[in-house]
Amino acid sequence: MEEKQKTSANDVCIAVDPGVCGFTCVIRASLADKRSVHIEIAESECQQIKKLAGRLETISLRELFMPLTQNPVYKLAQACGCHASCAIPSAVLKAAEVAMGMALARPVHFSFDGDKEDS
Repeated sequence: MEEKQKTSANDVCIAVDPGVCGFTCVIRASLADKRSVHIEIAESECQQIKKLAGRLETISLRELFMPLTQNPVYKLAQACGCHASCAIPSAVLKAAEVAMGMALARPVHFSFDGDKEDS
């Protein structure tokens, strides 16, 4: 479920398969104005991600580039009880970057034991 789809110039949809937990989700990011992105996290059965989804509505350009320890997405993820290695907060930030035109929509992969999946 690692598929990324860009639905329009400023709308981004990322399907995330975070691994062994099996709690896949869909992240949508859309430009709210020149300096902020609306975030929607949906289709997750993870209670922590559901909490995060309920608390995270927008990300500003300034917040997007804050250091990890000060970044509001990671702070909210911690407050919601997300596991430190959860891939969802990173995917949220990547979706926001793409929606703002600050990054390209390209797949991100982790491979264990040198195994590679077809991209």
